[in-house]
Amino acid sequence: GGALGGRGLLAVAVASGAAAWATWAVLLMPGFRRVPLRLQVPYQPSSPRQVANALALLRGRAGKTVDLGSGDGRLVLEAHKQGLRPALGYELNPWLLCLANYRAWKAGYHGKVSFLKKDLWKVNLSDCHNVIVFLAPSVKPPLATKLLAELPDDARVVAGRFPFPSWTPSSTLGQGLEQVWAYDMKEVRREAQGSAQERRV
Repeated sequence: GGALGGRGLLAVAVASGAAAWATWAVLLMPGFRRVPLRLQVPYQPSSPRQVANALALLRGRAGKTVDLGSGDGRLVLEAHKQGLRPALGYELNPWLLCLANYRAWKAGYHGKVSFLKKDLWKVNLSDCHNVIVFLAPSVKPPLATKLLAELPDDARVVAGRFPFPSWTPSSTLGQGLEQVWAYDMKEVRREAQGSAQERRV
């Protein structure tokens, strides 16, 4: 009995490993093939509380809203529901794009929100007024440089899970993994310019 139990456990472990590899190979890896290793971000869906906190920091705002690495689209759908329009997501993984479009159709938002298969590093964000970023810490420093270079002064960036290490948030909400941070680009630029002047002195 013990030997059979051991074999059974081994079989379960092998099957679980094979299932995890298949999920990675089919669902997640396609979006990473052309992205440098240090900029790859594994898919991790946002919790309902993370979504609520992120959108709470954008309440009352207007203008184009984008989610960088939009995954299954839940943040984009909630942004549209809150009145942030147009709302769109950039995502490289085709399977997640299909899931996001299905969720939009199911919610009655088909044709009202957009999910685009584009590399977030290659899109121009100069017309975006609200940017949602639920990405890994390794991505934040180079992304901060891009956002500083492209976003208008009245833009707001909301980061989930991990803050931008060199920016001071204008507000924050939640605790632990549910914490989100809001950054107003005008203030971020003023702080960056002040730091640059101090280094020159």
